Amino acid sequence: MKNVCIIGAGNLGTSLGYALSKKGYRIKALSCRRMSSANESSRIIGEGKPSSDNIKTARCGELIIISVPDDEIEKVVRELASSDIEWEKKFVFHCSGLLSSDVLKPLKKKGAITASVHPVQSFAQKNADPKAFEGIYFGLEGCREAMALAQQIVRKLGSSYFIIQPEDKPLYHAACCIASNFLIVLLDAAAFLLKMLGLEEHETSQALLPLVQGTLHNVKKFTIAASLTGPVVRGDRKSLEKHLDALKDFPPYYEIYLRVIAQAIKIAKREKKLSPNKIKDLESLLGEKGLPL
Repeated sequence: MKNVCIIGAGNLGTSLGYALSKKGYRIKALSCRRMSSANESSRIIGEGKPSSDNIKTARCGELIIISVPDDEIEKVVRELASSDIEWEKKFVFHCSGLLSSDVLKPLKKKGAITASVHPVQSFAQKNADPKAFEGIYFGLEGCREAMALAQQIVRKLGSSYFIIQPEDKPLYHAACCIASNFLIVLLDAAAFLLKMLGLEEHETSQALLPLVQGTLHNVKKFTIAASLTGPVVRGDRKSLEKHLDALKDFPPYYEIYLRVIAQAIKIAKREKKLSPNKIKDLESLLGEKGLPL
């Protein structure tokens, strides 16, 4: 299985195509809504006939990877299924973290071998380093034959994988969003508070990045729960009270902080990081603030 076509050569599609091309797969064609974008992706990958015609692109490959936004996948599938393409023995993967391979049923009914193949990684630009796939995980779901090919490709990229049940895709995707998207929300909150102290935008990033990197290093070295530090795992009620008092003038961030404390206490309790008396004391603080556990 060497000939690959990409429908939706955006940040993920182009990055994946480039990484696959470096591993011996041939990117035969790729499509975008705008020809200028398709031409750009073709230049980055170094191959692949650019097009704005999805059907024309799909004709060229043994494996068709659909990496358009989630709300466009069904439309693209209907478009492809209405064509006169012979789908027998063609593999069709989509890259949505949220949708299962069920969205590919119109093509499966015509003989396509289908799966959902989602990398647990974010891609902010098209020309990502091919090594961005090394050491990451993919969430895989689909029919047996498609899964076998997906696993082969994932291993070729230097990645790992886990299998997901179709009905579990929304929960899986929520987990990914919490880890990636919502980390940005928390960092934005921290940056806002530092700007209230007079720091410039670029200074907030420079100040917070080493802290975040140190935390992630600990997660990699130990475990997520073992990497929790700060006043909660010390049972330091006074520090928490002072934080909450300081945040009263910033209600949205006060609410975020209060709810994060609640989750941190649950982790500390689960991991037996604090004595029962300390846990009870912190829980009483939440109760006083109107958020009992």
